[in-house]
Amino acid sequence: MYEKNSVEMIKAILINEVDTIEDIKRKVETINQIKLLLHNISPFKNEPVDCVLWTEFDNVQANDYNPNKVAPPEMELLKLSILADGYTQPIVTYKEEDKIIVVDGFHRNRVGKEVKEVQKRIFGFLPIVNIRDSQSEKTDRIASTIRHNRARGKHTIDGMSDIVIELKRRNWSNKRICKELGMEDDEVLRLCQITGLAELFNDEEFSKSWDIKDSIPDFEPLTDNFDDTVKEEFGFRTVNTNDSERIFHKYDKWECYKAGFYATTKDGMTAEQCEEEYRKLLSNEKEFRKALKYIIHNWKYSCEHYLTNQSMNRIAYLGQASLSYIKNIPSKYKSGFNLLTEEQQNKANNIALEYLNKWLKKHGRKVVTLDEAMTDRQSTIY
Repeated sequence: MYEKNSVEMIKAILINEVDTIEDIKRKVETINQIKLLLHNISPFKNEPVDCVLWTEFDNVQANDYNPNKVAPPEMELLKLSILADGYTQPIVTYKEEDKIIVVDGFHRNRVGKEVKEVQKRIFGFLPIVNIRDSQSEKTDRIASTIRHNRARGKHTIDGMSDIVIELKRRNWSNKRICKELGMEDDEVLRLCQITGLAELFNDEEFSKSWDIKDSIPDFEPLTDNFDDTVKEEFGFRTVNTNDSERIFHKYDKWECYKAGFYATTKDGMTAEQCEEEYRKLLSNEKEFRKALKYIIHNWKYSCEHYLTNQSMNRIAYLGQASLSYIKNIPSKYKSGFNLLTEEQQNKANNIALEYLNKWLKKHGRKVVTLDEAMTDRQSTIY
């Protein structure tokens, strides 16, 4: 009798108190608070799905690492599903200070924000569940996103290679990546090889691509020996990332590799001295052209491997390759590009573009614009 009376009392409170609230925001906030109170005493309080909350969609933001990609037809189907069936799955999120970051469900997030009929029907709110507080580190949330995607069998290869590189830069071992992301050893190695260390050259702007610190300031430095990383990343032939015109060669054929492109130090020189030598090379048109001319005519395997890759910054590659050829200085010291004036940077860009197009034209390929030559890899954030 006591339990029955308690339920009736709760029902009365909900109907008389909550249902009479006219302001939609205040009503939703009140309902959310009731859900949280019940969640705290629920036997399923350790399961995120036990507490689905509604939050204004302006508060929900995409993460910056999700490799999941949905083709337009599937996106339309998701839109139709939510229109016809309503939201049957919440968006998985994590609260970071005053922001709510999507861990899984960005497409559900997009439908709620972009489809006017849905937006109107749900009053500008989105259904969310928060992942466990124990997953507070960004790497934990990345792993959670990947697990969600892989469970559905949806992720892009390029996007996954981004994730693996980031986790390695955050000191995750291959063993831990395999365990947390449900991968096999050889899959991790192949994803590293897809990057082929091209992640050094793929930032949004030419200047940034010569200094990775500018583009990813929150990365933690690797503690692994670089030689071990090279062995891992070059252990397998790269897969073709949907480009039938792409040419691949193993690292042991790359002339740039033999020239010390991937070394970590330059004997007898400080980092500042190496960067200054890079500045001098790029600002010396005659010497820079001499290096580029040699590379496009004599580095057969490096040019085929890198210059046929339309989804990396080929301009930056040619500049850094020139540095390793003519100065025997590793690409690691690419920050020397930032020592140039803006005018000198633009000039260096265009000189590298000129020689890139000479190589492309000679090999029967379409010439490109500067923007096309400096493109990022095609990893889309969802």
